[in-house]
Amino acid sequence: MKIAVAGKGGSGKTLLAGSLAFLFARAGRITLAIDADSAPNLGFLLGLTPGGADTLVPVSKNADLIAAKTGTPYPGVYALNFSVDDVVTKYAVSTPAGPHLLVMGTVTSMGAGCTCPANSVVRALLRHLLVERDEVVILDMEAGVEHIGRGTAESVDVMLVTSDAHRQSLVIAGRIAKMAQDSGIPRVELVGNRIQEPGQETVIRDFARVNALTVAGMIPFDPAVTRAGVNGDSISTLLGSATLEAISGILTRICPGQNVHGENV
Repeated sequence: MKIAVAGKGGSGKTLLAGSLAFLFARAGRITLAIDADSAPNLGFLLGLTPGGADTLVPVSKNADLIAAKTGTPYPGVYALNFSVDDVVTKYAVSTPAGPHLLVMGTVTSMGAGCTCPANSVVRALLRHLLVERDEVVILDMEAGVEHIGRGTAESVDVMLVTSDAHRQSLVIAGRIAKMAQDSGIPRVELVGNRIQEPGQETVIRDFARVNALTVAGMIPFDPAVTRAGVNGDSISTLLGSATLEAISGILTRICPGQNVHGENV
């Protein structure tokens, strides 16, 4: 299962991505969480300490890795064919919450065909993760989907786009969903977040209907999430919370063969 999560900054996309990765790992699935945001913080949610998270160098900024993969004896000439099979083994780290984490970082113009060394490595690595590997992959993305170019997008099983009921958040969610569909992602669904009253859910469902989007589920406003954020707690501390129960329901809906409360089915 390959799931990409996107949305406006502050919409709850990292919470959703981290929760999905945690639930898959807890159910016994080998799970790799990919932080592809320009301001990576998925590691904190998965239980890494600030010091531990700060030591992680994003793939796109790892000069030694990029040089090893793309370097040639000729100045200004870069290799475009190389293996990335070893990157996960060398650079993904285990987290207290269960999933392994790889910080990808971001580069620009991925979909425009830029062939600079960092872009080439990130593109090859994403294709390897999404096309050639069997484990569960959860991608915490930026608002755009430029990371995922043609030939890779169709290997994402589903993109979940998060939004609360605010108009600006919904407009951005609609743009992201359209970009994802145009990129070739076969299944794009909307997730409502921080729902405090029925009227907010109605606003999100009406927006989804007008924009021909399926709603994967609704996550309620949950003080437990706020407390966990203030305390710097891992997602694992939210077991039994309304948030994780709602996200468990979303996971069951998009992946009905997965029992997130225990064994695979």
